[in-house]
Amino acid sequence: MVEFCETSERVIQLTWFPGYGHATRVSALTRHLLGLNEKLRVHIVTSAPKHVFADCIVKGAIYRYAEIDPVVVQPLAYRVDRQKSIEALKHFLHKKDALLERERQWLLDVHAEGVLSDAAFLGCLAAKAARIPSILVTNFSFDSVYSYFATPMIDESGSTYSDDTSYGETQDPERLSDSIPDVPVSAKELEPLIEQMLTGYRCADLLVLLPGFIPIPSFSISPGLPSPAWIDMNTKRMHPEIVTFLRQKPCEAKLHPSLPFPNSPLPLPTRSIVSAPLLVRPPTSKGVVYTPEGRSCLLSSIGIPEHLHDELTTKILIVSFGGQVFRKPSRPGSNCSSRNSSREDLGLPKKPNGDQTQTLTRGRNDSAYGQLFSIPDHSDLNLHLTAALAERVYTPGKSDHHSVMLNRLATSHHLWVPGAPPASKSYSNLSINGIPTIQTTPPTPGLSTFAKFKEGGAFEEARLLPDPSWIAIVCGVTKEQWAFQSEGEDAELPEGFYVAPRDVYMPDLTAVGDVLLGKLGYGTVSECVDSCTAFVYVSRPLFIEEHGLRLLLDRQGVGIELSRQSYEAGDWSSAVENAWTQCKALKRRKRSDMARGIDVEKREREGRDLAETVVQWVKNRKSM
Repeated sequence: MVEFCETSERVIQLTWFPGYGHATRVSALTRHLLGLNEKLRVHIVTSAPKHVFADCIVKGAIYRYAEIDPVVVQPLAYRVDRQKSIEALKHFLHKKDALLERERQWLLDVHAEGVLSDAAFLGCLAAKAARIPSILVTNFSFDSVYSYFATPMIDESGSTYSDDTSYGETQDPERLSDSIPDVPVSAKELEPLIEQMLTGYRCADLLVLLPGFIPIPSFSISPGLPSPAWIDMNTKRMHPEIVTFLRQKPCEAKLHPSLPFPNSPLPLPTRSIVSAPLLVRPPTSKGVVYTPEGRSCLLSSIGIPEHLHDELTTKILIVSFGGQVFRKPSRPGSNCSSRNSSREDLGLPKKPNGDQTQTLTRGRNDSAYGQLFSIPDHSDLNLHLTAALAERVYTPGKSDHHSVMLNRLATSHHLWVPGAPPASKSYSNLSINGIPTIQTTPPTPGLSTFAKFKEGGAFEEARLLPDPSWIAIVCGVTKEQWAFQSEGEDAELPEGFYVAPRDVYMPDLTAVGDVLLGKLGYGTVSECVDSCTAFVYVSRPLFIEEHGLRLLLDRQGVGIELSRQSYEAGDWSSAVENAWTQCKALKRRKRSDMARGIDVEKREREGRDLAETVVQWVKNRKSM
């Protein structure tokens, strides 16, 4: 929330879904709000962990932990458990009234003047109950997400490994079980649940529509729910008439009327939609990373040899499945989703703590990398928490004598990214002795033990990289995890693969990359679009949000889909090569423009203009 301090306390509360992708864009908008000449106070109310908002907290935003939305249960990085997600939604709605009253009273206690939500419907409900205007800032809403769980399309993963997690949460490190069957939810069961969410979103009177959007049924009269009706089951793409609707100007859409404040004689305000620019975290130091010196300094900090720094001779693949964490499977765990157990804090204004910045950050400014980029202390908190490499040896059972599925296969061209689905390949007449083992790898490659499989002739290797001119940087593994997992084991990487420190600043890393491989989410899409980095994505077919993101990638010319089967088999090279070929001219122009200082401040100007629009809208509403 934003407090206008020149008169009485005026506060705009920011509440949003706690996924990491949402955290990056909410932090971006909050940073722009705090950068205005207005005297503002911003409170972040969320069930996401505090550290993911570090870049705006160090600028003065006040964090408060609170349960403000349900969770979508994800067994894997691109898999959804529909049944458990609906169970979680029902559990949340059962206590909705109590949570609503708590948030209404809190808004009154802090003298709030408005609410921004991305995209928690409870925030909009609480604002209406407190007679405060609210703004929905998003590219999708969760009524559409849950409505899509009725689609008859079955998501068949083809994997035999499953790690339960909730969207935006870490996974149980000891989960190892069979894959979960995908079962549609009946529309009859969903309708009363979705109606409660839709009513909450109807309480917002301004929609700030982010790029990559899909229909927002709480604002536009048509197209309405159910959301499965938007998708052609044959093509698995949006119907042409839906795409046509999305391409029209927001002001042309017919909108639902405003809902009145409770027991208020005030006239109903006019609802409206405004288009937002790309909300994205910028690279550090005004694009220095695009220069040869900046690129070399960043790559050196990762441990990549100097002879691989030249962009003309070395191309870089970034492997990032954000929101997952590295783990070592050991015993079966629970399928149930869980929340952060942190105690909720009302987050009332407090005196500034002089040590706040120091306790929140672990800067690298004493390094050459930090000196060149002038990285703020918070930049080492990487929001893309995922990835590592591992070798898995499997002992086939009696029923496997015709075909053996090797999960998490790792060879000199094939690796496992934990948190993402395992690799699965079929082999005949193969017998391997031993018990399952896991090993992780340090950032400097050597003679890989994975090559032994190739030398033995047992495996037909998949191709991860197109040719020797490519290297790959895998994101998200900590040194502690390396030490814990690789103690006493051979921990060498396949040739050309490196592991980035967890504290690497992802916008910088994405900027130096030629291609990024990851799941389809707003945070990664926005950073790839901003940096003109080609994006090879693995579809999340039950997240209807991805259809809007696909359209954005198609429009920007930076996206290529990699099938789940190809990803799991380690057959990445063709998609990586195609993506680079399609996007290389854009990337060269981007590097040239940034190095010469052209449009370096573009995103900052756009974000500042949006922040001014938001603040002015709140002021106008209060003067009515």
